[in-house]
Amino acid sequence: MNYRTLGSTGIQVSPLCFGTMSFGAEADEETSAAMYRRVRDLGINFFDSANVYGGGASEEILGRLIANERDDVVITSKAFYPTSGDINAQGLSRRHIMQAAEASLKRLGTDRIDFYFVHAFDDSTPIEQTLRALDDLQRQGTILYPAVSNWAAWQIATALGLSARETLARFELIEPMYNLAKRQAEVEILPLAQAENMGVITYSPLGGGLLTGKYRAGQPPAAGRLVDNARYADRYGLESDRTTAERFTAFADDAGFSPVSLAVAWAMGHPGVTAPIVGARNPAQLEGSLAALGIDMTAELRAEISALSPTPAPATDRTETIVGNWT
Repeated sequence: MNYRTLGSTGIQVSPLCFGTMSFGAEADEETSAAMYRRVRDLGINFFDSANVYGGGASEEILGRLIANERDDVVITSKAFYPTSGDINAQGLSRRHIMQAAEASLKRLGTDRIDFYFVHAFDDSTPIEQTLRALDDLQRQGTILYPAVSNWAAWQIATALGLSARETLARFELIEPMYNLAKRQAEVEILPLAQAENMGVITYSPLGGGLLTGKYRAGQPPAAGRLVDNARYADRYGLESDRTTAERFTAFADDAGFSPVSLAVAWAMGHPGVTAPIVGARNPAQLEGSLAALGIDMTAELRAEISALSPTPAPATDRTETIVGNWT
């Protein structure tokens, strides 16, 4: 296993992060344990969770699995989304963050969370309040590093500036969506992470199943996440998404790769990505993603694959080369 340094933290993590969203939901405890053992045997030491996954069961199962090797693994969790009917059991207020972190520690059966994510942006709570709560958690040792998911680049950059000005613990890890059909992170989030030496773990490398080979021209699947789940159907509902999937599947077939493995390897191959997050409902489904570790994702191969989907527009309309002193 070729481990990677996570941003400026000095922590070494595997190039794949195992996501535990299925634990306690699609995967029961026995199935979850089998997947955990499989990835640990491969040398994967990085695990992503959240307080809302499986209604809290994900953290509970992960906690039991890591109990005898806590110091050998790096774990994350998250706070933001509602965890009960209490109106205040959500968001990024100091009150909720403190309560959510304490509850996650109990479910995980540990004394600290390595990376603690704010799971989404809270426009009703000042960023300074959220950052100070995370800083206090770090000073207590409850969390080791603050992290951020599903924020825009300008929101992350604002937080980094505030952290520097107020001498608060800064975000060290970003978790954006990123796959061949959804490349918006390339415009500002990944460049920001590279400029600030931040770690990045990306979710949905398979596009909710879009890039697995199930969605071929003229052969719509009868079932699957994009068929059965309205949220995913909407997220990948553009004609361009299906076109990308068809082109990518054909390319993978011609090149002799599994679409699943190649999609994960493509995400893993971006220089700004520390590790894509892979998950599964069962061990058999997991194998395709794990096989990405064996693909040599050269710059040339990655460029060929990237050409199969629309390149996102740049962050500025000024794309011409500036020569001389003019505007």
